[in-house]
Amino acid sequence: MLKLFGGSRTRASMPRWYMEEKSIDYELVELNLESKQHRNAEFLCINPFGKLPALIDDNVLLEDGSPLVLFESGAILLHLAERYSNDINTPAQRALTSQWLLFANATLSIALFVPSSREHEFPRLMEVLNGQLDPDRPLVGDQWGVADCAVEAHLGYLPIFFPEIDLSPYPVIQAVIERTRLRPAYQRAMGHA
Repeated sequence: MLKLFGGSRTRASMPRWYMEEKSIDYELVELNLESKQHRNAEFLCINPFGKLPALIDDNVLLEDGSPLVLFESGAILLHLAERYSNDINTPAQRALTSQWLLFANATLSIALFVPSSREHEFPRLMEVLNGQLDPDRPLVGDQWGVADCAVEAHLGYLPIFFPEIDLSPYPVIQAVIERTRLRPAYQRAMGHA
């Protein structure tokens, strides 16, 4: 059994969306961040940093017989893709998938959520990304996969967290965001019905 620990406005939405898209069975454990449930001793045994998301995978056992416990959305997504889907079939696909996951969780995330980077790095990054994306073509392989999930989830945050940002110079990104927001699994995971 897969158990995903999340909370509102956390990156747990990314692995949740991916599991919904790929029909991977999981149990969602929502922690209340306002009441600091992510800082209690029970959860700190799962993720000592007290951050969300975290995943317990009872199907993968460590040498001592305990289940695999992961934190960091990118690591969780990569594990889910390698273990529970057919997104990654070659070493090249694994490398490219890792590239896009790291890009989304480091470069793109910083450009979006760090104010000084959003001011200086964001326009250049969006311009390049606008030329890289195609709403009708996955980033890696021939089907929508975990790389798309990571990048599209971050782009999907734009109208939610930063509605004042003008995306009209980036029509491809706008199309990707719109297509993403219409996906039923995205709506279930992100709460946008």
